[in-house]
Amino acid sequence: MENKSKSSTSNILFSTIDQVLGWARAGSPWPLGFGIACCAIEMMATGASHFDLDRIGMFFRPSPRQSDIMIVAGTVTLKMASRLRRLYEQMADPKYVISMGSCANCGGPYW
Repeated sequence: MENKSKSSTSNILFSTIDQVLGWARAGSPWPLGFGIACCAIEMMATGASHFDLDRIGMFFRPSPRQSDIMIVAGTVTLKMASRLRRLYEQMADPKYVISMGSCANCGGPYW
């Protein structure tokens, strides 16, 4: 039987922080913060006074319907996956997701 599904690597994009910041300044995306674990403290610090994402036009939005990009900070467990998917489906197109932190990228010590 022939497998006609796309490769999962076709949806992965690698970039530099300079390119991401240039894209953020050009498009002013509004992120939806989805903090699950200790990585969420680092995500909240980016919106605070020292790093201040407001300077480049990024404002954290409380509603998925107002957001362009979702920042997932922390391990997505099976219990949280359905809630994360519901929020993702409520976002308007085009929509993007950033995985922030070691736990969100590879499961951390809990995987």
